[in-house]
This record gives sequence, C-alpha cells and structure tokens, in this order.
Amino acid sequence: MFKKVWFKVLVSVLGFATIGVGIFAFSVYKSLEDAASSMHSPIDRPNSEKRVKEVDLKEKDPLSFLILGVDERPGDRGRSDSMIVLTVNPNKKSIQMVSIPRDTRTEIVGKGFDDKINHAYAFGGPEMSIATVENFLDIPIDYFVQVNMESFKDIVDSLGGVTINNELEFNQSGHHFPVGEIKLNGDEALSFARMRSVDSDFGRQQRQRDVIEAIINEGASISSVTKFDDILDILGNNVRTNLTFDEMVDIQANYKDARHDLSQHQVNGSGTRIDNIYYLIVAEEDRSNLSTMLKEHLELDSEVARNN
Repeated sequence: MFKKVWFKVLVSVLGFATIGVGIFAFSVYKSLEDAASSMHSPIDRPNSEKRVKEVDLKEKDPLSFLILGVDERPGDRGRSDSMIVLTVNPNKKSIQMVSIPRDTRTEIVGKGFDDKINHAYAFGGPEMSIATVENFLDIPIDYFVQVNMESFKDIVDSLGGVTINNELEFNQSGHHFPVGEIKLNGDEALSFARMRSVDSDFGRQQRQRDVIEAIINEGASISSVTKFDDILDILGNNVRTNLTFDEMVDIQANYKDARHDLSQHQVNGSGTRIDNIYYLIVAEEDRSNLSTMLKEHLELDSEVARNN
C-alpha cells in the first residue's frame, strides 16, 4: 500500500517541473509521515533470538512480517482471525506468503501450554503472537502489521476495488462470486475472504492470501495516485505496526521489486478434538519443511556464516 503512494509521489515529481510540485510533494510526504505516526505501535520485546544480527534495511537484508487480521470488540482485545507470515528477499526479488490456520495447536510462548495459535493474540497481543509464531516456524519475525478486519473493506474501497482470479463459484452474504477474473469492492472482498462454509478453512486462507496479493498489486498501481488521502486516513485509523516512517521509506526504496514474484503457501495438518475442542495438528515433518524453506528465503544460513 505504501508502494503505490511513494510511486505516485515519484511520478508526480518527474511529471511537473514547477514550484507547485515541490509544494505537492511536501504535502504528500507530510501526509505519509502523519499516517505512519498514527499507525506506529512499538512493541515491548527484545530482538529476536532467531537472528544473529539486527536487520539492516539499507543493506537489503531479507526480512519477515507477521500480518494479523484482528476482529476487535469493545472492551475486548479480540482474537487474530487470520495470521499470515511474509518473508521478503530483495536479492532474489521474491516474497513467500504463508497462512497459519487459526486452529493450529502449538505452544503459546509466555503461557507454557499448548493451545490454538490465534489465542496468543488474546492472551498477549502482537508480542505474544510474534513469539509464538517464531517458536512454531523457528524463524525471526522482524515486523508485525495488525489490521482491523472490519476496516478491510474500507481499504479495498479506497483503492477502487481489487481484481481476483476466483477458482470456486459460491454465494456469501448476498454476494455471488463466479469462477474467473472478478472485480471486488470492499464489502465483496471481505465476504470473499471470510467464506469457509462451502469448502474449508484452508480455502478461506487461500482467498485471504489472494485478496492481500491483490491489495499489494493495486496499491503499487499509479491508478491510485489521486486516492492517497483517503487511503492514508483509513490506514492511520485501522492499521498498527512497529514499522517507523523511516523504515517504511527504506523498504519502499530497497524491497519494492520483490512483489513481482510472490509465492503462496499454507500450514497443513489434520483436524482432531482434544477435550472436545477442535484443533489442527501439524506433522513435525511438514512444519520442519516449511521452516527450512523460510529460513533459506531469509538467508539465515548465510547470516550465520558471515558472523562465524
């Protein structure tokens, strides 16, 4: 989403060689800075033990994000309705996107017992979610991005909608979703991303990844240049992240090309009931294979070699 804003600023500056462009550029920059300040939510946790050294954005070190889609309720922190890990490698110019089912049974770090992974957020917010995902996948999580799921539709509408290639025809919340390429507005995108009654929670995770990828692509499009005020206002009110404004600028400058090669994955497992509660049990081999793939994408072995 920030990619598009910065790209449009660049196009604006190149397109107008007048003093007016300087005023416009400053206005955009200030709006970006204000929105980033509203979104900034530092977390109280030490640097990840999974890293030998801190990520250097200017040196284009591969990095990771945990995206939390949260259903917030008055007086209640809520639970993370969706958990997606993104690893970004600017050297390979690629992104790996991994969905973690909310019913996945794993140790909740800080609580000392096994539970559904999405309960980590209810127990301890993004800090506990990050620690739990780090432990589950055995990789560092460098940044988190928390999105209020109800604002999801506003984000999509501010972009003028998103285009999805739908593989399953279904109806949801009064909307019809045919097979093929479809353009979704905000309400439709939220319904599309939440549906799981026709197929499964795994299908829902696929749809969530598809919508996020579409948002990334639409956000990088010049067609959204005139909408940045609306977008920044929505983001400032509904997104929380430990990214600072300067870090956002560095990521835009050094990592933007990675979006052109995005691969999607999901954590798989078998459903079972323990004490009459449904859980997804992930086989150790499957978890280990996924962990190895992400470590290679983050170049963690190379990091260790450089520091030995």
